[in-house]
Amino acid sequence: MIKDGSKAPDFKLMGVDGKAHSLKDFKTEYLVLYFYPKDLTPGCTIQAGKYSKNVGALRKLGATVVGVSRDDESMHNKFKSVCNLKFLLLSDPTNKTHKAYGAYGNKGVFGMGTLRNTYIIRKGKVLKVFKRVNPAEDTSIVMEFLKKQR
Repeated sequence: MIKDGSKAPDFKLMGVDGKAHSLKDFKTEYLVLYFYPKDLTPGCTIQAGKYSKNVGALRKLGATVVGVSRDDESMHNKFKSVCNLKFLLLSDPTNKTHKAYGAYGNKGVFGMGTLRNTYIIRKGKVLKVFKRVNPAEDTSIVMEFLKKQR
């Protein structure tokens, strides 16, 4: 299980930009890697919209935002276009990266699936894990945490 201070698992996932991305590709001070269940669903749209609205402020804090779901690149393209998202989305159709980060598990009455977790990564280490985040509050919590790092 990934905890604060753990080594961040590497990954190689296809992005909405048509390129393969791995952990080492993100050179900013912080990587905000958030896992979400499904493109164009109510909670995921709220969460992505808040990240997109605050992407400039997050960049000023030294952070790059990346969303990960099981959806394929064509669905990600639709999500990005419909919601005018301003950050990268990665596709993890096999759940390998979800499982490596502990973002896949038992959701109670909803069975097994994606856990809405957010990870702040710095220099290959997981600085902070936010588990089962509220989609409407996730961005604010992340920004407050990053401000305290300065």
